[in-house]
Amino acid sequence: MSLTAAVFGASGQLGTELVRELESRRYNVLAWTRQQVDIADGTAVENALAASGADLVFNAAAYNQVDVAEKEPQAALQVNALAVRNLALACRQMDARLIHFSTDYVFDGQALHPYAEDSFPHPLSAYAVSKLAGELYAQAYLDRVLIVRTCGVFGPGGLHTARGNFVELMLRLAGSGRPIRVVEDHLASPTFAPLLASRTIDLVEGGQSGVFHIGGGEPISWFRFAALIFEVAGLEPELLATNEREYRTAARRPKYSALSNSKMERCGLRPMPPLREAVEAYFTQRSAAV
Repeated sequence: MSLTAAVFGASGQLGTELVRELESRRYNVLAWTRQQVDIADGTAVENALAASGADLVFNAAAYNQVDVAEKEPQAALQVNALAVRNLALACRQMDARLIHFSTDYVFDGQALHPYAEDSFPHPLSAYAVSKLAGELYAQAYLDRVLIVRTCGVFGPGGLHTARGNFVELMLRLAGSGRPIRVVEDHLASPTFAPLLASRTIDLVEGGQSGVFHIGGGEPISWFRFAALIFEVAGLEPELLATNEREYRTAARRPKYSALSNSKMERCGLRPMPPLREAVEAYFTQRSAAV
């Protein structure tokens, strides 16, 4: 008999890929958007999961307005922390497994190498604090939760979401005809959403629990990532390097937040492909979706 998987945040760029991958693997899938089930409403979460009989619960819902969270930290905490508590309590009640997604922003960016799962977290912003709190709530109430930290997610679902993703932002800016400034002193490991979804489900099917990192597998500055996007897209806008000092934001961000996938790979999962391959796959899927 097929297992039943519930996906919260199903309309986002990660949620859509989770639904697609789960369905391709013959799971019974329940896909809920925020409008259908708001995870900040504990009663709604409990009722929805109790009626679903879900074996697996994927939480791809999040408040990710990093700079806005500095003015409204309560909103970030409500979705990224207290709502995760709602999910954890409901999963404990029905003995379902929770798979929760977190972020590279739980680190302070002082490392000179990709962060491993046992690296000490030190969040620098209201958003980052709320995401770390969500991890702690999940671990407080559940013995076998799977927490996946990821970084700079981009997927074709970003075409249809309000906030899009970095690739779509660069394409919009390229169309403006004006110079584009991107920071060169912040490095991350941008992650292709379809691969993040498939590797996560691989971990679930392998019976893994605890904290895992699934990043793009390649540390790169946002400036170099932008240059790669334009190269693959065949565009030649005026791209200029800037830095943190020139480009101030309301929230502090880790200057180096690449994630190590070593733990994932030790479990037998394939390494992530080179970033160029992921960007090429993005544009192929993007063309099919337009």
